[in-house]
Amino acid sequence: MPLAFANIGEESVIRRVAGAPAVKKHLADMGFVAGSSVTVLSVVGGNIIVKIKESRVAISEEMARKIIVC
Repeated sequence: MPLAFANIGEESVIRRVAGAPAVKKHLADMGFVAGSSVTVLSVVGGNIIVKIKESRVAISEEMARKIIVC
């Protein structure tokens, strides 16, 4: 399922990242790579705040839909 549909407080594992090569590289630079754990902390104004690699990152819902987790 896309990260955008994960519940708040739920830890998930990234399975794959979809999108154009530039988008995939941008997300990978922030730590969104297959096998990484990610936790949704909150949803604020269309942005999703997640914890990944001991950092908090805000991404748009559009980008969160490109990150497939389980």
